[in-house]
Amino acid sequence: MPSSSPSPRRRPLRRLLLATLLLLLLALGLCLALALQREPSVPPGQGLSPADIQRSKDFLRRNDPRRLAGGGPRQLRIEEAQLNLLLSQLAQRYGAGQGGATVALQQGQAALHASVRLPRLGAWLNIDAQLLEGEHLPEIASLHLGRLPLPGWLARWGLRRLIAQLETPAQTQLARDMIERISFAPKELRLAYRWRSDSMEQLLGSLWSAAEQARVRAYNEQLIRWVQAQNSDAPVSLAQLLPPLFELARQRSALPAADAAQENRAAVLTLALYACGQDWGRLLPAARLWPHPPLRRVTLAGRDDFAQHFMVSAALALEGGGPLADAIGVYKEVADARGGSGFSFNDIAADRAGSRFGLLARQSPGALQALLRKGVQERDFMPDVADLPEFLSPKAFMQRYGGLDQPAYRQMMADIEARIERLPLLQHGI
Repeated sequence: MPSSSPSPRRRPLRRLLLATLLLLLLALGLCLALALQREPSVPPGQGLSPADIQRSKDFLRRNDPRRLAGGGPRQLRIEEAQLNLLLSQLAQRYGAGQGGATVALQQGQAALHASVRLPRLGAWLNIDAQLLEGEHLPEIASLHLGRLPLPGWLARWGLRRLIAQLETPAQTQLARDMIERISFAPKELRLAYRWRSDSMEQLLGSLWSAAEQARVRAYNEQLIRWVQAQNSDAPVSLAQLLPPLFELARQRSALPAADAAQENRAAVLTLALYACGQDWGRLLPAARLWPHPPLRRVTLAGRDDFAQHFMVSAALALEGGGPLADAIGVYKEVADARGGSGFSFNDIAADRAGSRFGLLARQSPGALQALLRKGVQERDFMPDVADLPEFLSPKAFMQRYGGLDQPAYRQMMADIEARIERLPLLQHGI
C-alpha cells in the first residue's frame, strides 16, 4: 500500500514555503506595530465656529469661477489657515469624527501631518508626508506611517495604485483637464486651473457615478408616485414623506451587494431638495431631463422652514458629519440675527434633530428603515419648540444670553439637546 507521507524531495520545499509564510506574517505584524499608534500626533479638530463658516463663505464667494469675467487660465490662492480648516474637517469625516490634519507650507514644499482614528483596531494611524512641487501636481518626497518609513518611490507607487482603484474616472479626468499646476509658497497654496463655460456642469456631473445616478432616479420616481397619488395640492407633513421613501430604501437594501447607508443617503437628499422646493436637476445636470415631482409645501410642526432646517441638516450630517451640520445651523442663526429674521432657538432645535436623524441614517441604516416602516409621527423626531425664543435681534440676544460662549446660551442649548434625547425615533442606534 503506497505511503501518504510526503516524499523526501518535497519536505525541504514545504519547509521553505512555511518559513517564507511565517516571515511574511512577522513582517506584516512588525509593519502594523510600527504604523499604528495609541495616540494621535495631530489633535482632533475642534469643529467649526460661526466665524470659521463666515470666512469659508467669503472665500468661496471671492473665488467663485462663475463670477469671474471671461474664461481661460485662472489662479486660486488658498491661505494656510483656510487649507488647514478644510483638512481638519476632512480628517474628522474620515476619522470617525476624531481625526485631525494640518499642513505647513513653504516655498516649493509642504509638510502634511494627519491622524485618523481606526475604531476597529483601537489605534491611530499617524501620517507624516513631505510634498514637493512637480511639473503638474505635487509629488511625495517621503512618507511615514507612524514609525514606519516609506521611501518616496514606494509612496508614489502606492498612491497611483490607490487612485486607480477608486471608481472616479470622470472626476480624475476632469481634474487633469482643469488643473494646470499646484505650487507652494510661504503660508499659501496656489492652484492654477482652466475654467470653461461648461466646467460647472462637468464638475457636477462627475460627482455622480452611473450607479449613483440610477439610485437617486429611483427615489425621484418614488416621490413622484407618492405625491401624484395624493390627488391634492395641500401641504404635506414630513412625517408622511419619510416612510414611503425609506420603504424603498429598505427594499433596495435587501438586494445583493446593496449599501443601506447609500440608499438612505439618496432618500435624504431627495427629501431635502423637495422640502426646499428644488429637484435633482439642481445637483445633477442629467436629472434636468427627468420628470419632476409636483411641488407641495412640506411642513414640520406646521412650518415649512422647520422641514427645510431638518432635512438640510440631515443631508449635511450624512455628507460631512454631525458637527458640520450643527455649526452651519448656528452660523445661519447668527447671520439671521445680524441682518435677517433674527436668532431663533427653535430653528436650532430643528437643525439639531435633523443632524441626529442624518447620523442615524448613516450609522444605523437598517434600524432606521425598520423603524420608519412602522409609520412615524412628527413628535417622534421633532421636539416641541413652541416655548423656545425666536426672532431675537443681536441686541436682544446679547442681553439675554451674552454670546455663544456664555452660560445662559449653553444652558439653552443643553435644554434643546435634552429634548432631542427624549425623541423616540432618535433614541435608536446612536
